Amino acid sequence: MNVPKSGYRVFSANSTAACTELAKKITERLGVELGKSVVYQESNRETRVDVKESVRGQTIFIIQTIPRDVNTAIMELLVMAYALKTSCAKNIIGVIPYFPYSKQCKMRKRGSIVCKLLASMLAKAGLSHIITMDLHQKEIQGFFSFPVDNLRASPFLLQYIQEEIPDYRNAIIVAKSPAAAKRAQSYAERLRLGLAVIHGEAQCAESDMADGRHSPPCVRNTSGHPGLELPLMMAKEKPPITVVGDVGGRIAIIVDDIIDDVEDYVAAADILKERGAYKIYIMATHGLLSADAPRLIEESAIDEVVVTNTVPHEVQKLQCPKIKTVDVSMILAEAIRRIHNGESMAYLFRNITVDD
Repeated sequence: MNVPKSGYRVFSANSTAACTELAKKITERLGVELGKSVVYQESNRETRVDVKESVRGQTIFIIQTIPRDVNTAIMELLVMAYALKTSCAKNIIGVIPYFPYSKQCKMRKRGSIVCKLLASMLAKAGLSHIITMDLHQKEIQGFFSFPVDNLRASPFLLQYIQEEIPDYRNAIIVAKSPAAAKRAQSYAERLRLGLAVIHGEAQCAESDMADGRHSPPCVRNTSGHPGLELPLMMAKEKPPITVVGDVGGRIAIIVDDIIDDVEDYVAAADILKERGAYKIYIMATHGLLSADAPRLIEESAIDEVVVTNTVPHEVQKLQCPKIKTVDVSMILAEAIRRIHNGESMAYLFRNITVDD
């Protein structure tokens, strides 16, 4: 049996060429070849995976970037993991820079915690470890029955701010909502900059569903227990959007983990412009940029949107030149190398706090 000297193999679980770019960059940094496999959809849209080389007794890393077709990408990952498991791979480690369904990590009315379901499916398929980046909620790591390394993109985004934004010393870090204030505060403290918080939210925000403000009102049930009278809960009212902090004559840098629908960011940019900010940047780890996001960004007061390459967005960049990309393949490759060699991962988390 021809076993590579490295003792591990790296595969890409994606069937689209655009999604294999990150895998190619990682393997180039590691100095290994991308594993030989074929991932495709049959005419009936079933996913099929053919592994073209022996993986018996080896540690396998599966790199899966998530395109717009999220469910297909998940099936590709599951089918490949199970194919490697049945081919007697020793360990199967998933490298999933953007973990899908991470926003569905809380119970909402009669919904379900889909993120936990996905974690269980990955374990059942044969994965024994996951490398990911900037989970939407860090508590998601508790959904898994195996180790999860949640890497951070903040060092790369901070470096971009320092090297690519002229006069960044005159900037102010902005939290798009009070919930994002801790992340923004972490950036502000590292850059020795001021902090501003946008208070108020657009209609139908994500938090509406999470906190139950649109749940049916609590009314007295006369048919229930005659002596039971529950107090009525006062309904929440959304305050008008205001900015806490002085952004006048400053560069405003909004930081977040995911940028998908951009209506909230466009509204925030308009408010910041009204308050005197002369340039507006948005920094995020995962640039999903769904639907009309490129057009809305291009037509907005936003000067630049900076995201990492955890999610492929080359098409969006062609539609909107304001979108810039930061490469994070270096830290993903180093994580793979350290896990394979049994080295500590602490070096990748040096000076990283819980709020990053």
